[in-house]
Amino acid sequence: MIKLLKNLGKRELILAIICVALVVVQVWLELKMPDYMSEITVLVQTEGSQMQEILRAGGYMILCALGSLVSAVIVGYFASKIAATFSMKVRKKLFTKVENLAINEIKKFSTSSLITRTTNDITQIQMLIAMGLQVSIRAPITAVWAVTKILHKNWQWSALTGIGVIVLISVIAILMVIVMPKFKIVQKLIDKINGVTRENLTGIRVVRAFNAESYQEEKFEKVNEKLTNQQLFNQKVFSILSPTMYLVMYFLTLSIYFLGAYMIRDAAMADKIVLFGDMVVFSSYGMQVIMSFLMIAMIFMMLPRAQVSAGRINEVLDTEISIKDGKINSNLTDEKGTVEFKNVSFKYPDGEEYVLKDISFKAKRGETIAFIGSTGSGKSTLINLIPRFYDVTDGEILVDGVNVKDYTQSFLRNKIGYISQRAVIFNDTVNANIAYGENGKEKISEKKIKEAIEVAQAKDFVEKMENGYETEMSQGGTNVSGGQKQRLSIARAIARDPEIYIFDDSFSALDYKTDSILRKELKKYTKDATTLIVAQRIGTIINSDKIIVLDEGKVVGEGTHKELLQNCEVYKQIAISQLSKEELENA
Repeated sequence: MIKLLKNLGKRELILAIICVALVVVQVWLELKMPDYMSEITVLVQTEGSQMQEILRAGGYMILCALGSLVSAVIVGYFASKIAATFSMKVRKKLFTKVENLAINEIKKFSTSSLITRTTNDITQIQMLIAMGLQVSIRAPITAVWAVTKILHKNWQWSALTGIGVIVLISVIAILMVIVMPKFKIVQKLIDKINGVTRENLTGIRVVRAFNAESYQEEKFEKVNEKLTNQQLFNQKVFSILSPTMYLVMYFLTLSIYFLGAYMIRDAAMADKIVLFGDMVVFSSYGMQVIMSFLMIAMIFMMLPRAQVSAGRINEVLDTEISIKDGKINSNLTDEKGTVEFKNVSFKYPDGEEYVLKDISFKAKRGETIAFIGSTGSGKSTLINLIPRFYDVTDGEILVDGVNVKDYTQSFLRNKIGYISQRAVIFNDTVNANIAYGENGKEKISEKKIKEAIEVAQAKDFVEKMENGYETEMSQGGTNVSGGQKQRLSIARAIARDPEIYIFDDSFSALDYKTDSILRKELKKYTKDATTLIVAQRIGTIINSDKIIVLDEGKVVGEGTHKELLQNCEVYKQIAISQLSKEELENA
C-alpha cells in the first residue's frame, strides 16, 4: 500500500497537509461544543443568570457547528481530489505497464483479471484514501482529545467509557480475524465473473447458434452465486458491528446517567449543579470517544480489501518485463527489408518442449517467402518472433543485418506491417482504423488511406457504407463480415509503407477470387518490400519466391512450389489434399 501511495505528487501532499490542519480545526470546534452546552446547563439552573449570557454561549455553539461544517466540506473536497488524482495516476501507470508486458506475461494474469485490477482494485484504494483522509485522521485526534478532556472529570465515568471502548475493540478484532481472509477470495471471484461475462459477450453468436443460453446462464449463475454468498457472509459478519456499537453507546449513556443520578443525590447542594453539568459534558465526550473508535473500525474494515487490491496492483507493476528495449533507433547498414533466421529455436517460457528447432533462412528485399505446414507446426510462432512478441530461446533473428534485440521496439515495429491471424478492428472510423498507430513517418494522408483500401480490395464495400470512410466501426468490427475485416486489416498495414509485410494467415476469410485479385495488386504495390506469408491454402502461396515447409517445429522442405512437389513429401501431401490432379500437373 505504501509503495502505491508514493504515486501521490507534491500538490497532493500539500492538499493532504491542509486536510490534516482542517481536521484538527474541525475536531477542536466539535469538542468545544460540549463545553458551551455545559455552560448553558449551569446558567439555566443558576438563579440570576442573564439571557444574554445563555444566548452568547448558544451563539458560540452555532459558530462552532458552522465552522465544523465548513471544514468538513473543504476536507471532503480535497480528499476526493487527492483520491481521484491518485486513481488517475495509478490507472495510467498500470495501463502503460500492461501495454509493455510481453504476451506470455499478459497470459499469466488473464484479460479479465487485468481489467478488474485496472478498475475495481484501484477503486478500492481510492475509496480508502478519500475516507482515510477524513476519518483516519479525525478519529484518533478526536479520541485522544476527548479522553484528555474527561480524564479529570470523574474516574467512575472514565472507567465506564474504558469498558465500552474495550468491548467495541474486542468485537472489531474478532470480526477482522474472521473476514480478512475472505477479501482475497472476493477479488478473485470478481475476476471470474468478469471473465465469464466477457466470454459470453465476445462469443454471443456462437452461444445463440448452439442454443447455449441456458448453459451460459448456469455458468454465470454458478460464479455469481459464489460471489453473492461470499459477500453475504462478509456483510452478515459486519452487520454485527452496528447493533454492538449502538448497544455500547446507549449502555454507556445509561450507565453515565445512572451513576450520575446517585452521585448527584449524595452530593452537597452547591456541587449538584456542577456535577450535573459535568455529567452532560461527559456523556457527550463519551459518545465522541466511542464514535472515534467506530470510525477507526470503519477504516479497518476497508483496509484489508484495499490491501489485497494494492497487492494485486503491485503484482502487475512489479512484473519484470522479459522483452527489453534495445538502443538502436536508426539504420546502421545499407540493407533494407532483409530478414534472416540463424539457428533459431524457441520454447514458451512456461513450456518444456521446443516449439521451433534450429530454423535458418534468409529473406531479401522484394522477395515473398511463404510458410506452410500442419496445424501446430509453429508457423505463426515463427513470424511472431520477428516483431518480438516473443524472444528467441536460442539463435538470433536479424532485420537489415541487425539483431532484433538491439533495436528499440518502436523502431523495429515501424519497419513492419503486421496483419494478425485474427483481424482486429477498433471502435473508430474506417479512416482512423487504417491510419492507426504511430509509424515513425509523416501522418498518413487521406489519399494514402484510399490507396491502401483500394489495393486491399475494400473500396467497394467501404464506399457503399452510410458515411463512407467516416463510418464508425463497432468494437471488434461486428458490423462488417470476416472477409471485410481482413481486408481492412491488410489496408492498415499497406498504409504504413513498411519494409517488411507479415501476413499471419490473413487471407483465410477471403473467397478465392478476391484472394487472387488482392494478391496480384499487393504484389505490384509491395514489389520493393519483403513479404512473409503464413497460409493454410496452397493457392495463396503458390507463386511465392520461396516456400518453407514446417512440421513439428522443424524445416522439412524449402523451395518453390514445383521443387517442393518433387522433393518434399509433407508439402506434396498438403498439395494433394487441396489441389486437383489437373492443377498439380499444370503447376
